Amino acid sequence: MKKLNLAIIGQGRSGKLIHGAYYVSERNQYYNVKYVVDRDENRRKVASEMYEGCETLCDYQELFDKKDVDLVVNAATSEYHYSITKDLLEHKFNVLVEKPFARSRYECGVLIETAKRNGVLLSVFQQTFFAPFYLESMALAESGKLGKIEQVSIRYNGFARRWDWQTLQKKVAGGIYNTGPHPIGIGMAFLGFDQNIRVEYSKLAVTEKCSGDSDDFAKIILSAPGKPVVDIEISATDAYVDYNLKLHGHKGTFKCTPNAYKMKYLIDGENPKQDLVEGSMANDLGNPCYCSEKLVSHEEEGKYDGTAFDIGTAGIYEDIYFAITEGKKLTITPEMVAQLIGIIEEVHARNPLPLKYL
Repeated sequence: MKKLNLAIIGQGRSGKLIHGAYYVSERNQYYNVKYVVDRDENRRKVASEMYEGCETLCDYQELFDKKDVDLVVNAATSEYHYSITKDLLEHKFNVLVEKPFARSRYECGVLIETAKRNGVLLSVFQQTFFAPFYLESMALAESGKLGKIEQVSIRYNGFARRWDWQTLQKKVAGGIYNTGPHPIGIGMAFLGFDQNIRVEYSKLAVTEKCSGDSDDFAKIILSAPGKPVVDIEISATDAYVDYNLKLHGHKGTFKCTPNAYKMKYLIDGENPKQDLVEGSMANDLGNPCYCSEKLVSHEEEGKYDGTAFDIGTAGIYEDIYFAITEGKKLTITPEMVAQLIGIIEEVHARNPLPLKYL
């Protein structure tokens, strides 16, 4: 199998600790790291040691005269996702851009059109769609084991503080731009990326724990005709959350983290339907009583082998490899992610936050 030559822009947390960790792992059967771009001299030095045989560059525009690059990964900070990606596409490079895809749905549309016009591949690093917990929970919902799903609850919560650039609006940062593409994307997937998805309710807040001016609390409720209600939280104020994803079905409930799951459910025929009692209920002694029974139920629990950071990252890179080499359609298209960004944009428009840092 021929390996593709890859260039990566940025060796920060994502570029080094997520993308880079994949490049040097046994899971990487598809790519040679040919070029690493970073303005920081020390990061370039570390990269030259980390990726054997790579060439390090200070400016991404130095890639423009390189003819041996099959894919460029844009892992620069979020405010440069749009401008750098557009420049790369105009120079006819295949591009994988980190999330968030861009600031607005309009910017996403420009990038999609630019890629099509130049005949190159554009993809977005939404690796959670390849994570075991997501894939297995989606399969469970579609299996009917829990019956009709009425609600999907997604919690990407914690109890922590940040004081870096990811707290600044001017950096296209904050909770729903940084973390949000994962839970919002999952929620939209359970709605089938329906074009009629609506934001039924939203709230953003900057809590006292945040050092910047962008959101670290978000509540978003999505709906689509004939689909479950999707209830999303992205919060730095929740000290007791015990799940990331919960499915509320007619026959049972499922909850999971990226590492493990539990579910409790009923099996058809084991609990015959009770006859309706229209009047007051009484027990054998004639005293008033409440509906009470012991349902025959079943419980399961287990663990997942891998997370979005290892299995998910490997999955998205494999998906892109076969899109480039065999023309296969991407599992997660840029059009799907553009719709996601449209939701984030709408939530910000409905909940404007004071801009304190220009």
